[in-house]
Amino acid sequence: MTATVSHALTAEADDRSAWSSPRLSLAPVGSAPPLLDGAWWPRSRDLGAELPSLIAVLDPLWGRITRVTVNPTHWPAVPRKVPVAGHVVKVGWFLAEQDPHELLLLSYRAGRWNLLVVPPRTPPESAARLMAAASDPFGTSTASRLMEEEARVRTAYEADRAVEAVWDSEGGHQAPAPAVPPQPRGR
Repeated sequence: MTATVSHALTAEADDRSAWSSPRLSLAPVGSAPPLLDGAWWPRSRDLGAELPSLIAVLDPLWGRITRVTVNPTHWPAVPRKVPVAGHVVKVGWFLAEQDPHELLLLSYRAGRWNLLVVPPRTPPESAARLMAAASDPFGTSTASRLMEEEARVRTAYEADRAVEAVWDSEGGHQAPAPAVPPQPRGR
């Protein structure tokens, strides 16, 4: 199963109404459970404001979500309870036991799910790669490992862009070819 990923937030869609649809990618239901069940790209680090729309989308898919846990490393405040569409979801946190880039969702009827949390200010290209990797049904990476891999890819990309910018600033492909004296031919 795959939920739709909403479009990236644009300048004209900067109001809260544009935030109602969560940016979410879920792994298809398969025979072997992956390490991650998908990814969620919240628009802010305000867990109390972000969770209701996420859970409202997941409740019909996974059964009523009753509890959420996070690692508080990346969340400035972790509310104890969040009201969601007619019920209350309890929120807890584990510092050492839970991956700092992961959200754990529990449903009494249906089980548990782990979502990669893509940081809100992640560039759209990076977020797309992370969301695709986290929703891969054959994925074997943890949330932190995916974040580390993406950081390496992003660093390499930025280094390549820096080299290209220097090359362009020095004339790049438009620079005249260096004058090469004719080579004497051997007889």
